[in-house]
Amino acid sequence: MPDSPLSPLENEIAQIILNCTGIEDITVEEIDADAPLFGDGLGLDSIDALEIGVALNKRYGVKLSADDDDTRKHFANLRSLAGLVEAQRTT
Repeated sequence: MPDSPLSPLENEIAQIILNCTGIEDITVEEIDADAPLFGDGLGLDSIDALEIGVALNKRYGVKLSADDDDTRKHFANLRSLAGLVEAQRTT
């Protein structure tokens, strides 16, 4: 279980992640905002990241570039992804 509850935005993004990846063995409430999204965390891969990026663009107007070195940092965990959305959101 996560140490602290998710913010409303983190909750929305966690649901987007679960919807995009098809992960069924955990719930939004079980996602730790500081846990890695890749590797030992949620186990996401580059295809998942692409699908999540498209979904974030559609939902929030966030622009992500696969060529941008900062994109990897933004996808480090749910909290950093929410920070990006908060900074860039247009909707």
